Parts: sequence; C-alpha cells; structure tokens
Amino acid sequence: MEPVKLRKLITEGAGGIDPVSVDAYMKNGGFAALKKAADMEPEDIIAEVKKAKLLGRGGAAYPAGNKWEHLLHIPERPKYIVCNADEGEPGTFKDRLIMEKLPMKLLEGIIIAGLVFKAEAAYIYVRGEYRGIQKRLIKAIENAGAAGFAGKNILGRGFDFDIHVISGAGAYVCGENSALLNSAEGKVGRPRIKPPHLAEAGLFLLPTLVNNVETFANIPALVGMGGEEYLAAGHPDSGGTKLICLSGHSRNRGVFEIPLGGITLREAIYDPELGGGIAGGKKLKFFHLGGQSGAIGAPDQLDTVYSYTDLKKAGLSVGSGAVVVMDESVSIIEYLKGVTGFFIHESCGKCVPCREGNRQVYNILRKLSVPGVAVAGDLDTLRRLIRTMSDASFCGLGQTATAALNSAWKHFRAEFEANVKPASAA
Repeated sequence: MEPVKLRKLITEGAGGIDPVSVDAYMKNGGFAALKKAADMEPEDIIAEVKKAKLLGRGGAAYPAGNKWEHLLHIPERPKYIVCNADEGEPGTFKDRLIMEKLPMKLLEGIIIAGLVFKAEAAYIYVRGEYRGIQKRLIKAIENAGAAGFAGKNILGRGFDFDIHVISGAGAYVCGENSALLNSAEGKVGRPRIKPPHLAEAGLFLLPTLVNNVETFANIPALVGMGGEEYLAAGHPDSGGTKLICLSGHSRNRGVFEIPLGGITLREAIYDPELGGGIAGGKKLKFFHLGGQSGAIGAPDQLDTVYSYTDLKKAGLSVGSGAVVVMDESVSIIEYLKGVTGFFIHESCGKCVPCREGNRQVYNILRKLSVPGVAVAGDLDTLRRLIRTMSDASFCGLGQTATAALNSAWKHFRAEFEANVKPASAA
C-alpha cells in the first residue's frame, strides 16, 4: 500500500509552537485571515464559506454557510457566538487537540464569526473534564486581548468582542446545541423544542451562532485561501479536511488530519502514516465510526471513500470523526452492552423511549450474552425497540442510541442468534 497524501489545513504547527503566544502564532501566519476578513463585507465572507461547502464538524454535518446566512438575515440584536467544546463522544478527542495545541486558531475563527455578525460576545462551552484546557483557553484569550485581537476596539475598527469560557458539568447530552445553551444559562441541560431555531432564539433567547471547535478552527484557513481552493482540498460535496480519532485496537492511536474524499477507510486504518493496521497482528472484526451514536462497519466496507457522501451511501457516517477499531477477539454483544450502558448513564431521562428503551435493550443484550437464556421473541422485541427509540425519542441522543446496534444486526446477525434458545426448548 502506497502512503496516502495528507494535507494539513488545521493542524499545521500543532505542538511546534507556544500555543498561547500571539507572536508565535503570527509568525506562522496567524491572524492574517482575521485582518483579511476585516476588509471584507459579511456577505462576502459567508459567500466564501458557502462556496467552500464547509459542513459542521461536530457530527450533524449541517452546511455552515447556510447557518451563517440564516443568522445574518435576522435583524434582532444583540447576537452571540457560541463554540460547542463539550466533547463527550467516546472515542473522540480531536477538539482537545485544537484547544490544547492550537487555541489561537480556534479564537481566530471565533473572532471572524463575531466580526461577520457584529456579535456582542462569544462563549466557549468546554466539557468539565478539560480543566487544564479551560485554563489554557483563558490565557490565550487574555494574550489575544492584550495584542488587540479580542476585547475592545479589535484591529482599531471600533468592534468590541469579549470571549468567555464556560465549564460544563460532565453531561453528554449537553453536546446537543440547545441543551448546551440551557446549561450555559444555568438551567437543566435538556434539549429544547425546535422551532424556534437557535439562530432566532438561542443564548438568552437571542440570535445565536453555535458551531463546533473544529468548524471554527477551519475558518481561518478557509478565509485565507478562499472558498474555491478550500473546496478543492476536499470532496466536491464537502470541502477541506477532517480530523479523525483512531483508537481501540489500531496500531497507531491518535488524531490525524485527512483530506475528505482523498482516502478510503482501508487506508485510514492500515496506512503506515495513519492507523498502521491492527495491533498484535490480529484481524479486523469491525470498526465503529462517528462515536457511540454512529454506525458499525464490517471489513467488506473498507474500500468506502472517507467523505460525508460516500459514507452515507454505505450506511455509515463521519459523525464526530471517531474511528474505533476492534479486532477478532471482541464479542459484538459485549461491545454493544458497553455502548448501551453509556446511553443509559447519559440519558437526561426526559422522554420514555430513550430513558426506558435503553434499559430494555441492555436487558435483552445481557440475555443474548448467555447461552440458552434468550428466546426468539427477544430478538423481535429488540427490533421493535430500535424502531420505537429512533422514531419517538425527543432528541438526537435517543434517536441515534441504537444506531450501532441496528448496523451490527445487519453484519453480525448470526452472533445475535447464537445463544438463543431453540424453539422446541422454549
């Protein structure tokens, strides 16, 4: 296998410079995009974002340009910018890399967004477990302010824009944007009914832009190089690169920046520059993409191109960028018990399909893990639970909690049926 061609649009300089130094960041081209944006009209900046076909990197993959355009045309003021840094998806740690090693790039993207909307302020909502990173972000904000890139009269343009850091309390559901805003306001972190959309009634019920850390970190490169060049660096349907997180039984674990549409899943897992194959020389059994709420894939899908479009066609998803690699020693039932146990713990409990559905799914999986305990009717019940939860849960947590289970059923049905009590014995 020939080494893949990688391009660093986001992670260039990560680990090689003082992350909170404005001077070090500027020596590597930092804040050049902000200065360029200051001389552009808001509509022109958004046109570049749309031209680049930047999709939200938090998991939902909503077109960033459309979201920005929607907010621009809302007349009500003040407006707010919120960065979703509540990275709680198991197997996902790419936002941590940005905040830890490239906080200035994140701030530059946020400030450009603030400039576009003449926003009142920005809030970075960081997961509670990232205590050290929160302190680093605060220091980076202080340094950027002292250099005239944040706070009062940014770049001498009369634009005031303060950036604040908010700590989460460890609730996975607060990764959902509306639950995050409730939490930021000091309310219970539970999802809101939509509409109204957050662009219309977001933080403090005022117009708000909410984007993920990686999305904001893409903005300086996008503005600097222009939408067309950014699009050319990725897939025709989704420009740029994607940070993926390889974990599990991957030989090389960590965060890697790959060109969207430029490599296959096989290359992501086996290429020496990326995953490097399966640790211990064992065979690949399955891989779990996009986080716990993503689909599970089998070896016969390895030649799928890693892009939003191609993965969707294959019944998979980019999601948060997680790629959890599992070898032949792993029981699919035991793995799914772990996934379901996670959702039981993280469900906010607001709706019955999610709160009770996950518990019942776990009970059935527990029966399936023991020979001769489960009956054929348990498999039928499991299928009904999958449909009910995906159709009737209030928010994305419950709706996608069985995505891994549903996809695993298609690939490993024999493993589900292996311990079921024969009809005659039942």
